[in-house]
Amino acid sequence: MTDSRPAQSTAEDHVILMDADGTPCGLAPRATVHTPHTPLHLAFSCHVVREDGKVLLTRRALSKRTWPGVWTNSFCGHPRQGESFPEAIARHARHELGMTVLTPEEALPTFRYRAVDASGIVENEICPVFVALADGDPAPNPAEVMDLRWVSPMELTSLVELSPWTLSPWTVSQVPQLRGLLERVPASAP
Repeated sequence: MTDSRPAQSTAEDHVILMDADGTPCGLAPRATVHTPHTPLHLAFSCHVVREDGKVLLTRRALSKRTWPGVWTNSFCGHPRQGESFPEAIARHARHELGMTVLTPEEALPTFRYRAVDASGIVENEICPVFVALADGDPAPNPAEVMDLRWVSPMELTSLVELSPWTLSPWTVSQVPQLRGLLERVPASAP
């Protein structure tokens, strides 16, 4: 499923730059920020859980600039200036997965990482981590997601321990910290 919304202007498609202490300090166009010298910026990660307790893993499209073809958490993104994390999560869930998620709960509010892709591109993010409940089945955008799989939290933990090179570095760092949290399905909305 592709995003049918009108194309965004460059002014809308930006990231929020951050100081080392986590204070916003400016904006930069998202299309230009990820380089070998990526500045620290604000992002989020979301792990989507079904009512049966399975967690959605996605495989990044081969056209992605960083970590193409790598398995990762359900989806990630960047909030825009003036946009709350729940609003950004809802926007990215629709765009990347063609689905709605309910009740995103902040699980790791201070998660932060820096990682270098094999191509030399750097991710450098203050990246709070959320867990949300799936509302329906995904219909992934092929420009974002080339494959997906629902796994148990135990399977995900085993994958991180036995084959960390198959996953994005942020997922490898997040999963041990989420132990116990992924098993608790967020309450559905009233």
